[in-house]
Amino acid sequence: MTHIALAIAGSEASGGAGAQTDIKTFHELGVFGCTALTCIVSFDPNNDWGHRFVPVDPQVIADQIEAAVAVHGKIDAVKIGMLGTPTTIDVVADALKRYNFPQVVVDPVLICKGQEPGAALDVDNALREKVLPLGTVATPNLFETQILAGVDEITSVDQLKDAAKKIHDQGVGVVVAKAGTLLNTGTALDVYYDGSTLEVLEVEAVGTERVSGAGCTLAAAITAGLAKGLRPLDATVQAKELVRHAIIGRMHGGAPFDCVYQGGFTV
Repeated sequence: MTHIALAIAGSEASGGAGAQTDIKTFHELGVFGCTALTCIVSFDPNNDWGHRFVPVDPQVIADQIEAAVAVHGKIDAVKIGMLGTPTTIDVVADALKRYNFPQVVVDPVLICKGQEPGAALDVDNALREKVLPLGTVATPNLFETQILAGVDEITSVDQLKDAAKKIHDQGVGVVVAKAGTLLNTGTALDVYYDGSTLEVLEVEAVGTERVSGAGCTLAAAITAGLAKGLRPLDATVQAKELVRHAIIGRMHGGAPFDCVYQGGFTV
């Protein structure tokens, strides 16, 4: 039986993040991937590698989701990535309610580099109110975890645990709060919390530099695992190992950062 995952996310031209990385990650785990693009994002090499951001028309987003569902007849799991505007968030939230997908992983991209602060706050508030409560799993990075939990800073594993609990209490079923190497534990560390199970998940750190697309890859890998019927904790453990391999095989190029590369992981 073919398992199908839908990425509702932005296009990122380098192929190292966004919907492009989602599709590659789905494929690596043996899941058929389809997409509904929410925006077009490209790095600007002439402006400190900020993001050039162009939203997709809301009706076009709705049409893409409708088409994916109609073509395949079922979607086993959905990954929500970059949304970018309150209008886009409204359309996606309506689709999640309409189609009642069985598994929804929300990678809550709160800030797109280059956005005006006021616009970014509007997106943050809309995402928290309308999309997060519809998710099966949320995968905020350390900054996003601080914002969603309403805390000033997270500098320890205990603080990360508390923050994950605070986000869960807002109606999120499973929280995977990602710290990576930022807590200086010598590992890539995340906290998993589902209301009863609290796990500190660690894998060997591969350097300390951030690698573009690592967060997208983790959320997409969790989505693929859920699509295949794994429990959320098992899907997360598998996803962390896949990300480790994607960072080991990372792509070097002309940017001051590297990009993940899928292909080194075997189930």
